[in-house]
Amino acid sequence: MYAVLDSIQTGRIAPLGPEGVPSGFIKHVRIGPVRVRTLGLEGDEQADLISHGGPEKAVYGYALSQYDGWREDFPNLISAFHPGAMGENLTISGMEEADICVGDVHAIGTALLQVCQPRQPCFKFALRYNDSRLPRAMVRRRRSGWYYRVLQEGIVVAGDPVTLAERLNPDFPFLRLVEIVYHSRATPEELERLANLPGLASQWRDAARSML
Repeated sequence: MYAVLDSIQTGRIAPLGPEGVPSGFIKHVRIGPVRVRTLGLEGDEQADLISHGGPEKAVYGYALSQYDGWREDFPNLISAFHPGAMGENLTISGMEEADICVGDVHAIGTALLQVCQPRQPCFKFALRYNDSRLPRAMVRRRRSGWYYRVLQEGIVVAGDPVTLAERLNPDFPFLRLVEIVYHSRATPEELERLANLPGLASQWRDAARSML
């Protein structure tokens, strides 16, 4: 697998939808080097810090190849589906959800980022494109993208290779976590494993303990 950082996006808080809901969903492509901080990329903002942002949702990564499926499923939005359209910070080519495991550490530029949880789409995704079908489609198609926590701050630039620096849980594919998060289908054995899984976001470790 050879993956590359295709593009970088950040966004400021701005009104979203007809009611003007404050959101940082709308992202714009950044040219040149961008600094990665513990709480996200410089120049990126989140309006709802309870549901978005924080150290375990610091950077949102998305597979460039998934946009082909979105265009096929929603031909009315073909022109909208370009890098950054999902609200992601890093659009990556050569890597999809099926290629990663929970807790994977990716080296991008001089930063080290750890895959810690999938995205759960909210109503703002539907507001962004005025189409209520979009959040359900993300769940149905498992096109979640992944959130990174920042293990080492650094500088990234479009064209940087994305390399696997460490794989903590080779036997726990990311798509299995997506299935559990989206559909709450986990065996007791999996819940016990999740409760102590290295690299997994703390909210899902706590949820696994509660379900146990």
